[in-house]
Amino acid sequence: MQSLGQLLQTGDFKNEKHVPVIHLPKKISEGKEFEIKVSIGDEVKHPNTLEHHIEWIKLYFFSEDGKFPVEIANFNFSSHGEGGVFTEPVGLTNVILHKSGFIYAMAYCNIHGLWESKEEVIFE
Repeated sequence: MQSLGQLLQTGDFKNEKHVPVIHLPKKISEGKEFEIKVSIGDEVKHPNTLEHHIEWIKLYFFSEDGKFPVEIANFNFSSHGEGGVFTEPVGLTNVILHKSGFIYAMAYCNIHGLWESKEEVIFE
């Protein structure tokens, strides 16, 4: 039996429509609030239908000296065409960090499973 980590898929978000894209500001200051945006399908649009959609995206932070990742956001996309309503797979949150490290994003496609990406946070 595989571990969950072995089931996570990655790829180049410019060629793969399932990879979560983490958008960070160019300059991040220790102890100062900043915005994180995460989206799916920036370069190649992911389908958003009842049959094929992104169900959720989770964001985690793992500090440079951390032992475990900390969940910082959880975005659920509940409407995939019911009643003509579509929830686009985009999330936005503000955070304050006191240590450098990595932001990880994990997304779930109802057909193609779990996908992940990461971006490094380095203070200016």
